[in-house]
Amino acid sequence: MKKILVPTDFSKQAENALKVAAQLAKQHGGEIYLLHIVEIPMHKVDPLSSYNNLPEAIYFMKLAHKQFEALKAKPYLNGLTIHEHVDLHEIFKGIFQSCKKHEIDLVVMGSNGVSGLREMLIGSNTEKVVRTSETPVLVIKNEHEKFRVKNFVFASDFKDECKTPFKKAIGFAEVLGAKIHLLMVNTPNKFLTSAKANKRMDAFVKTFKYANYSTNIYNDLNIEKGVMNFSKSIHADLIGMSTHGRQGISHFFNGSISEDLVNHAKRPVITFKI
Repeated sequence: MKKILVPTDFSKQAENALKVAAQLAKQHGGEIYLLHIVEIPMHKVDPLSSYNNLPEAIYFMKLAHKQFEALKAKPYLNGLTIHEHVDLHEIFKGIFQSCKKHEIDLVVMGSNGVSGLREMLIGSNTEKVVRTSETPVLVIKNEHEKFRVKNFVFASDFKDECKTPFKKAIGFAEVLGAKIHLLMVNTPNKFLTSAKANKRMDAFVKTFKYANYSTNIYNDLNIEKGVMNFSKSIHADLIGMSTHGRQGISHFFNGSISEDLVNHAKRPVITFKI
């Protein structure tokens, strides 16, 4: 976690994410890359001109840099190396390109449920960033005076394709000193006996040299509720999941389960792409 990207719209939710990013950066000797995206309506763009020459773009870029200066003066950022950038891409493209350009290790984003993340990442950008980002995305829901992760729930179907994201989750857990609680949710439509579920989970985890974990099977009406209810029952500090493009968490989480968890879970959520 040497390079942490924090997309910001200068909202309270975005600052909650920045405060967590600052704690992580201080603890692990990292730097913070602040990114503000200025979205210019396409009907205002002259195909022969550059975005940078648009009067609206110039105004909002200058305004953003003033807001950056005020933000960087906050006491919780003292002693940190802060990089700031204003971009004129679509939100998803701006975040994606920043991650590539600066070799970002972690994206930290603020959210207050649907009105938070979806307000900042309009429409399909939510899905694109959270569910397809090649860089792990940590979504923060509330202000954390001290961001500590002792219990980390990793939900999956534990098929082979989830091994790569789980390896990333292990690295994250080791850095934070957290215990991983492996979770398989049984639902009426996708039921697996305890014997088969335990066999699959044991075979999955034995390929990793990681001892600080537990295996758990939880029955619920659907996967989203199962993940949230189990996490609540153990007072989890963080929920983790692997994302698989449009298919959610591997073949196990279909549709928009990952997005739903990000929007509805009260706890921080981190996603790792398969």
